Amino acid sequence: MPASNMPPAYIDPATGASYPIEMPRWRGESGGPLMISPLPGIDRGQIDTGQRSLWRYAAALPVAVTDPVSLGEGCTPLVRRPWRGRQAHFKLEWFAPSGSFKDRGASVMLSILRQQGIDAVLEDSSGNGGAAVATYAAAAGMRAKILVPASTSPAKTVQMRAAGAEVELIPGTRQDAADAAVRQAEDIFYASHNWQAHFLQGTKTLAYELWEDLGFTAPDAVIIPCGAGSNVLGCDIGFSELLRRGAIARLPRLYAVQPAQCAPLHAGFQAGAEDYVAVTPRPTLAEGASIAQPVRGRAVLAALRRSGGGTVAVSEAAIEAALMELVRSGLYVEPTCAMAAAALTDLTASGAIRPDETVAVVLTGTGIKATPRIAELLGLAP
Repeated sequence: MPASNMPPAYIDPATGASYPIEMPRWRGESGGPLMISPLPGIDRGQIDTGQRSLWRYAAALPVAVTDPVSLGEGCTPLVRRPWRGRQAHFKLEWFAPSGSFKDRGASVMLSILRQQGIDAVLEDSSGNGGAAVATYAAAAGMRAKILVPASTSPAKTVQMRAAGAEVELIPGTRQDAADAAVRQAEDIFYASHNWQAHFLQGTKTLAYELWEDLGFTAPDAVIIPCGAGSNVLGCDIGFSELLRRGAIARLPRLYAVQPAQCAPLHAGFQAGAEDYVAVTPRPTLAEGASIAQPVRGRAVLAALRRSGGGTVAVSEAAIEAALMELVRSGLYVEPTCAMAAAALTDLTASGAIRPDETVAVVLTGTGIKATPRIAELLGLAP
């Protein structure tokens, strides 16, 4: 979709309805998630090289933020390393302040919301999303409430509580926590990393950064761990803006990777469906991607098809093997993002990605948060 000459606005993809971007909202009247209308993108001359954070790409954002809530997120390392007989570029997103890629979305989302008068936010999460929102709410002087499944490991909620967030345990599944958040959104603004359109404006900076990292060229392919798909959509938005601007000649192929134990987007893609296909989630090492009902499933599948990419579902054994191989090469990651390295093996073996192509593998979160789980895999006593 081409960029409009009209000012940026919220757009409801389901109905085409638009809403003023100046009025904070997290969904449309249809009840579905919103996007931001297509933007023209920026070229290399519009990068603020004096900023050592994602805010170097502030000119690409839909709202001019006068006082960003920033802790230096973005500008993460891109390292070229061997992987099972080929070379790949690993994007180390865990260098973010709270330890995961979700800091990109939290920084931009909360900066815009605070500027628009929001002083308290609600989020639902069982891990990195909640930690990011708690961290940036603390930096912004905003109140945060995070709903998490009651079964969530205390190791995951300590970071949220330490940042001053209120954490409420919700009985049941991850989906039960999300449903509870929607109900509570009547009383406190729902700044969900899955629903809020400005969160995707933060994750799109990953595309701009990969472009800059690679000498202002696009990679041939990007492999992305995927639960709800905010990084897939961010890359789609960012690279589409660069293509629209004429800064790249083509979109990179995007590959979304899910655990075989919970792969509704993979099931939908393989079936040729427009949306995810319902699955019964089973326990998985990649718990950060265990999202059975991704709210932006249609948009994620459309983005993958538009790019010429696809989906990969990886087994528990493949996740564990890739995790240990990454860790023993010096990359101490959480199991969820080890899926992306496992998928690179599959995609190379199938010929979907050639050995001579430039491929970026996004490593989304630090292994430090998953140390108890990694200890179990190593057979170490607690």
